[in-house]
Amino acid sequence: MSGITSRGIPLQEKPLEQNLKSRHPFDLESVIKRSQSYLLGAQKPEGYWVGELMVDSTIVSDTVAYHHWNGKVDAAWQRKAVNHIFSMQLPNGGWNIYYGGPAEVNATIKAYLALKLAGVPVTDPRMLHAREIAMSLGGVARMNTFSKLYLALLGLFPWRYVPTLPCEVILIGKWFHVNFYEMSSWTRSMLIPLAIINHFKPTRQQKVSLDELYPEGYHERDLSLARDPQFFTWRNFFIRLDKLHKFAEWFANNNIHPFRKRALKKAEEWMLERLEGTDGLAAIFPAMLNALIALKALGYPDDHYQVRRAAEQLKKLEHESEDQVRIEPCFSPVWDTAIVAIALRESGVSSDHPQMKQACEWLISKEIRFRGDWQNKNPVDVEPSGWVFEYENKWNPDVDDAAMVLLALRKIPTDNPQRRDECFKRGLKWMMTFQCKDGGWGAFDKDCTKNILEKVPFADHNAMLDPECADITARIVELLGYENFPLEHPQIEKALDFLRSHQEEDGSWYGRWGVNYIYGTWQVLRGVHALGVMMNQPWLLKARDWLESVQHEDGGWGERCNTYDDPVFKGQGPSTASQTAWAIMGICTSDDPNRASLVRGVEYLIRTQNLDGSWTELETTGTGFPRVFYLKYDMYRNSWPLLALATYKNLLTQTKAKSNGRSNGEIKPREIRH
Repeated sequence: MSGITSRGIPLQEKPLEQNLKSRHPFDLESVIKRSQSYLLGAQKPEGYWVGELMVDSTIVSDTVAYHHWNGKVDAAWQRKAVNHIFSMQLPNGGWNIYYGGPAEVNATIKAYLALKLAGVPVTDPRMLHAREIAMSLGGVARMNTFSKLYLALLGLFPWRYVPTLPCEVILIGKWFHVNFYEMSSWTRSMLIPLAIINHFKPTRQQKVSLDELYPEGYHERDLSLARDPQFFTWRNFFIRLDKLHKFAEWFANNNIHPFRKRALKKAEEWMLERLEGTDGLAAIFPAMLNALIALKALGYPDDHYQVRRAAEQLKKLEHESEDQVRIEPCFSPVWDTAIVAIALRESGVSSDHPQMKQACEWLISKEIRFRGDWQNKNPVDVEPSGWVFEYENKWNPDVDDAAMVLLALRKIPTDNPQRRDECFKRGLKWMMTFQCKDGGWGAFDKDCTKNILEKVPFADHNAMLDPECADITARIVELLGYENFPLEHPQIEKALDFLRSHQEEDGSWYGRWGVNYIYGTWQVLRGVHALGVMMNQPWLLKARDWLESVQHEDGGWGERCNTYDDPVFKGQGPSTASQTAWAIMGICTSDDPNRASLVRGVEYLIRTQNLDGSWTELETTGTGFPRVFYLKYDMYRNSWPLLALATYKNLLTQTKAKSNGRSNGEIKPREIRH
């Protein structure tokens, strides 16, 4: 096969195997076996896989600040925390929120404060540089609401300039257009303990100050909430409403607020209830830390079992070595296990392999047979099911994890197929009920998209909503394709309409939960291909061509988190194993194993594999909250490349079968009708 790609790169003349062997001493099969061996060796005795979630310095900084607020500082632990924070300082003196990114104001000031609380002198050259960059970023006034609230707890920011988080929001019923359950699940979990904290304002003044980070002192024009230029806007309405809340605070403090006592009690009960059956509130760091502070603000003694358990769950997130301590935001065993299991089976690990059976049993055991908070937005009569990201979090199963687990359960073996199949059917029915009005799926809730909530003053963490997104929708489409759902199925038709309507002009798709357009575009192509759709349609070719247009000279693909700030950076960034794997799988949907881009991508993965079967990856390729919080999934660098190489190998096998006139059981391609 010969020809020229859209980028002017000649297609390969030799058979693929010859090209790979001639350019690298390891052939495709040996690289796959090395990867399989590495991953099988990483399985936990209980049958699951879990990689570390690596994040920026803010979690350690917040924990240092908490210990000083709590008045109990372990000097040895703090020394390790200081070492970790300094290890992440950028050459210009600031701290960023993703690898390779610029200094960010919240991360920089939090780090500066933690170091100052820990006794690092402000005359230390590293602190002087940090102060300089913090000032250039706008100082404390430019921090987000939740960061300012933490400062207020330490007496370092005036409470009157912290947007009010009213407990009364929990009393607003579903009858009202904007109510508590119209917020995303993670915002609800952060908001309730913060609302309790906001009521009590348990300030514990520190011996240090941040006066040097207020460019013009405590001036209202810098510290008060910025208004929109136009008078009549929702943001300005909520800012005026915040002033009303501030006025109502006086009544609350004097025990004459008509609803505050009831709202506080309801908030406390809500929080205590959701501390049960979880690894801490929402099983994620910000909510867990907020809950611990809220319990103390409510007067729970340190020896109360809820306080002790909350503190213990936070401690479990820590990785402490001789010199440093780093902290994960949460754990990801269900997600990691599902992806690794799929990759191992797709790559040829035996259907009766005992480790695969063990993984299957572990995933089945993690099904959540509990009607959690999702029922408020999705009150359908369906058997409770679903899976979560973490070990335990029964209140918040999510659609994305459920889809990935179901993809795994289709593949991995078990000695009890009836139990597995019943679990699969239950999970599939549950997941299908979450399709939103526009045809897409979100992460935790259904139709959680009321944009007015993004105008409230405390919405600057960029996570008030749980909107439908192309990557989750496409993953569900992939699953439904493997389950032979017809294109005429009404939910499939709506999903495909959603995906088409969200395609970017250049052919790519935005990736909400992975960085970024490479992630979204790969998943859509893979999902649509699984349905048996004809992949030579212009909109799909445009997506493939976009992936090929951003391939790097080294054969890999890479993209940084700055694409969430400005799409002009699409497809730009150092090549990574995980993003290269995504792109390879996306281009594999063209069903042509000899495309130059594929050969070069596979060569990149072969060339960069370590001798132990792993890949090295420094870049941040996971997304928590776009523009606010990012994740480096340590398992990604090893699981996705294996799945990509397996996908490529299977494509080769299918192509050979076709050329020999043998059927391989493929679904006949279908064209989408409009």
